[in-house]
Amino acid sequence: MRRALLAIIAALCLCHTALAQDSSVVDKIGSFPDKFFRILNKRTSSLEQKLTRQTEKYLQRLEKKEQKLKRQLYQLDSNKTKNLFLLNTDQRYAAYLQKIRSDTALDPSSLRGTYMPNADTIQGALAFLKQNPSYLSGSNILPGQVQESMAKFNSLEAKMNDADLLQQYIKERKEQIKQYLLQFAQLPPGIRSIYNEYNQEFYYYTQQIKQYKDLLDDPDKLIKTTVAILQKIPLFQSFMAKNSILASLFPNSPGMGGPQGIPGLQTRGSTSDMILAQMSGPNAQQTVSNNMSSAQSELDNIQNKVMNLGQGGADVDIPNFSPNMQRTKTFFQRLEFGTNFQTLSSTYAFPTTTDIGLSVGYLLDDKGNDVGIGASYKIGWGSDINHIKVSSQGASIRSFADIKLKKSFYLSGGMELNYQQPYYSLRKLENLNSWHQSGLVGVSKIISMKTKFFKKTKVQLLWDFLSYQQIPRTQPWIFRINYSF
Repeated sequence: MRRALLAIIAALCLCHTALAQDSSVVDKIGSFPDKFFRILNKRTSSLEQKLTRQTEKYLQRLEKKEQKLKRQLYQLDSNKTKNLFLLNTDQRYAAYLQKIRSDTALDPSSLRGTYMPNADTIQGALAFLKQNPSYLSGSNILPGQVQESMAKFNSLEAKMNDADLLQQYIKERKEQIKQYLLQFAQLPPGIRSIYNEYNQEFYYYTQQIKQYKDLLDDPDKLIKTTVAILQKIPLFQSFMAKNSILASLFPNSPGMGGPQGIPGLQTRGSTSDMILAQMSGPNAQQTVSNNMSSAQSELDNIQNKVMNLGQGGADVDIPNFSPNMQRTKTFFQRLEFGTNFQTLSSTYAFPTTTDIGLSVGYLLDDKGNDVGIGASYKIGWGSDINHIKVSSQGASIRSFADIKLKKSFYLSGGMELNYQQPYYSLRKLENLNSWHQSGLVGVSKIISMKTKFFKKTKVQLLWDFLSYQQIPRTQPWIFRINYSF
């Protein structure tokens, strides 16, 4: 009797602890979901707009390339070319674009591309909160807001899936064109060039979609924290086991909504037991583990080599093609902001003037080649340590370009307009006759001096070949240090 009473008390304590933990989890969920939904909605809407916009841009480019190729091939052999263009491809492109613009629901049976586990969990979390609004009772969130976030997220995932279907169609279309071109022993260089450009556009589109998927599947800290709290709830774990995308793909797998495995498919445990049964010795388990690790490493190496050929093999057919991943970025993502300093000394260890410049560059490619503009302000410090006086001693407007030579060395050049007189009012700068030109050419080197605020440090030695024409003559050699934010 005493033992039974102790068992009942222990069971009650465990239930109380579980309920307290579950209550703590509910309190945590109710403490910050408003911000969670705002961030999720903002990210989802942004990715959806970018995906639609980029798809439209690349489809227009692909359609133009194909129409240009069609005109060239008709001139080469009109009879054969008719078979390649029996279908109205521009209508097919338009249909895919319209589907991406209007699709709002994801059909798991039509899934294509890579499975995104984090995105699947977020989608499941929204569906769980919709069905269990009591977990949001301590917050200001309304059921309609959960419904809105869920609709936006589902719409984005549907469009991602449509983009995968579009990529599959373009890949098949590219292969059709390739097989058709192989019928000709000799092709004009122009036709081959157009086909290579078509492949390149396809490659950049696949990379763009991959970036968007990575962003969708890599949520920020707040979203991760919220999902982590939900994953501590047993009811949520059970919900995901039955309703996630992964569960829909494997409905009969253990832990995925059903008690039975797929008939005829060996499990990892049974395979491991079979291997161990064929081995003897006290270190059999360790040997199997080491060999499995080695095999996984080899598979990873092979996968990396395949991925280097292009996402989905998009650039395999393009000889000597070096991708420029800057093309997959927006205009603002390709901007690089920086500052530079230049000091002229008149006495030992004391500067007469210091130029403080700001610049914005536009990255042309992955090598770091760029062009840009900038401006600087010249500060005067006085004549020596005993006569310090801060004053405005000049200003300049700059343009620049950097072309990579080898490794971390760049050929640099640019034109500048310099105002090299003291001034006490900005109206003085309006006199254009007082501005003098400088033509700069020289060498720059990227050095490893990264700091908390600067990601790149560039040291420059420049020659002003127009300095000899200035009256009074200015310094022909200029040394600058540039820092990029």
